[in-house]
Amino acid sequence: MFRNSQNVKYFLSIVPGRRRFGIYRFLPIFFCIGGVMEWVMINVRIGRETFYDVYRRKRSEREYQQKIEDGIIIPPESEPK
Repeated sequence: MFRNSQNVKYFLSIVPGRRRFGIYRFLPIFFCIGGVMEWVMINVRIGRETFYDVYRRKRSEREYQQKIEDGIIIPPESEPK
């Protein structure tokens, strides 16, 4: 365990800007990681869908279900024939 702690301290110490920026010197790294994650969620397809395709579909389903619960619309299977 002690050896891993030394490795972490070493990697943290090699990031430049320690005296000038302090802990904030890591912000550009996390900003880039966030940008890459966003790009992956928008552009990378797993199967036939991206993350945002699933998000939009689920949001639409929730809105539809809420309208049914509020009585704004009548679901097709319960309409009189």
